[in-house]
Amino acid sequence: QVQLVESGGGLVQPGGSLRLSCAASGIIFSAYTLGWYRQAPGKQRELVAGITRGGSTNYADSVKGRFTISRDNVNDTVHLQMNGLKPEDTAVYYCNAHRLGYMHWGQGTQVTVSS
Repeated sequence: QVQLVESGGGLVQPGGSLRLSCAASGIIFSAYTLGWYRQAPGKQRELVAGITRGGSTNYADSVKGRFTISRDNVNDTVHLQMNGLKPEDTAVYYCNAHRLGYMHWGQGTQVTVSS
């Protein structure tokens, strides 16, 4: 059974930082492309950051220079370091793993940026 379990969300003031983590089980983690998506109320889910099997990364323009995605193939974990958080970053953040048509999602973790 595939499981992706996110953690690290919460309430933070503008300009603050959070580090999200996603622990995977039930998959050959190193074979998957990983991503973090987010969905704000009333908006579509959007890709925030992705990282390939080889470690290449890509980011949404809105988070470039502020967010960093990384993967740990020993502990089957993917992280999202978020710095310089803005109110518009408020959303539910989802971990995603996909490979050859197989796609898996976590349950999501809430990030709220507010003073």
